[in-house]
Amino acid sequence: KRERVKKRMSITGDDEQVIIVTRQFPIVLRRSLIICLVIVLLGITPWSIAYGLEANWLPIANIWLLISAGLLFIYALRSWVGWHYSVYVLTSQRLMIVKQSGFFSREVADLALHNVQNVNYAIKGIQGAMFGFGTVRIDTLSGSGALKLRYVYKPAKLQKEIMDAVHRATKGTQKSDKITSKV
Repeated sequence: KRERVKKRMSITGDDEQVIIVTRQFPIVLRRSLIICLVIVLLGITPWSIAYGLEANWLPIANIWLLISAGLLFIYALRSWVGWHYSVYVLTSQRLMIVKQSGFFSREVADLALHNVQNVNYAIKGIQGAMFGFGTVRIDTLSGSGALKLRYVYKPAKLQKEIMDAVHRATKGTQKSDKITSKV
């Protein structure tokens, strides 16, 4: 999985290693699931009425059922693609946030680990406590505001991984600064 991400996300440096790849907890798909259920109801209700009454407009209801099934498939696939390809990638040098919206829209944000000042997490609500997901908040040195990774499964684990990577990255930076200052 890490090698696929490394190839796909243009992580080209040999010295940059993928530490962890995670995505949002699947509960973010709940709104899409509700919309899919509404599409099913809107598609099957006219058909079931026409079929039950043996109405003469049953062929139109059949076409409506096929159209709604096609819409359901396209919408469900679009939602799943958006969730599946939206990932958080922690490497030895940076944190990448990839947000896929639909089929053809992707946003990528990079945060260099030496710019991370503080990492906190919060688990809120009964759903978060039951399923173990929460928000990881990353404060940066630039002061441009906190970066929030929402609906992360096991946020304490991700927070620890980020902090460990930050410590390793800043140790490497401090060593290279000492070497250049001695020369």
